[in-house]
Amino acid sequence: MKISIIHISAIVLGVVLLASCLSVSKTNSNIISDEFEKSESFKFRFMFYNVENLFDIYDDTLKNDDEFLPDRAKYWTYKKYQTKLNQIYQVMVALGGWELPDAVGFCEIENRFVLKQLLEKTPLSKTDYKIIHYESPDPRGIDVAFLYRESRFTPIINYPIKIVFPGSQQGSTRDILYVKGLTQSADTLHFFINHWPSRWGGQMETEEKRMYCARIIRQKSDSIMKSNPLSHIIIAGDLNDHPTDKSLLDALKTKTQFDNITHKELYNLSYYLQEIKKLGTHKYDGHWGVLDQIIVSGSLLDKSQGLYTSVDDIHIFKPDFLVEDDIKNTGTKPYRTYSGYKYIGGFSDHLPTYIDLKK
Repeated sequence: MKISIIHISAIVLGVVLLASCLSVSKTNSNIISDEFEKSESFKFRFMFYNVENLFDIYDDTLKNDDEFLPDRAKYWTYKKYQTKLNQIYQVMVALGGWELPDAVGFCEIENRFVLKQLLEKTPLSKTDYKIIHYESPDPRGIDVAFLYRESRFTPIINYPIKIVFPGSQQGSTRDILYVKGLTQSADTLHFFINHWPSRWGGQMETEEKRMYCARIIRQKSDSIMKSNPLSHIIIAGDLNDHPTDKSLLDALKTKTQFDNITHKELYNLSYYLQEIKKLGTHKYDGHWGVLDQIIVSGSLLDKSQGLYTSVDDIHIFKPDFLVEDDIKNTGTKPYRTYSGYKYIGGFSDHLPTYIDLKK
């Protein structure tokens, strides 16, 4: 039943996407479209998605990707890989509704090749998405990445922020991807795309590594806001901690109260989703929590400063096709690709989250 619903949805949404794409292809990225000029308001939608191990089927001798090969532990075949690409496309279209997301942050992608395949081997080939990606030193080879619609966002600068742990924590982890650019409304946005170290080995035992990543982001954000206190900053990613954990509250120093906004502070809108709306992007041991977070600078909560957003503009995307019944516990859980070494055929063990910016 799940598969048939997905396929029907894909066909319907594909028609919508194709119509949208034809419009996009005619739009020059340096010219404000007639549609934008005529509209009373401007909206920019950003989504973040942990896609759960988007690997290609080829052996990379420089990475520990052996389990995701056709003849290895998970029997990762071309058919499964192509299904995964189509599923990611379906999520992007369904989340975008009448318009595809203007920018997308990904984590758990193996390389630039899988991103190119996503844009070339699915109906996204008809869109104007472009890729920003750098290879990171992660032992398994999984990286973060950024896609943007060329007609809606123009990058100015981008680079990876290397994370090398000091002292006894010798080693490195996924880079943090920094992207600065202009929206179609001529507003500047600063993005930090993250995938912090996992809790494998214990939450407390690995906490200091996430604290270190949080301090790096805080330093970078403070530097940007020192240069311009009205800077619009969006910090997004799978942080492998919840909004109430020390890495967010003590190291990144995020605020969780949304009155008396200060421009030079960072506000965790995902706290509102988890603690007030009781939602989650990931389910562990029967409990939902928000690991995939979106944090913004105070200026983005000020309506008088160009683009703005609010706690009502951040969402977790949870349509029926992204979840399945949780037999062991109660309710539902993410409809994932694998459970251990068992192929489930679902989308991801995380749900996507997104935010709308308005003007």
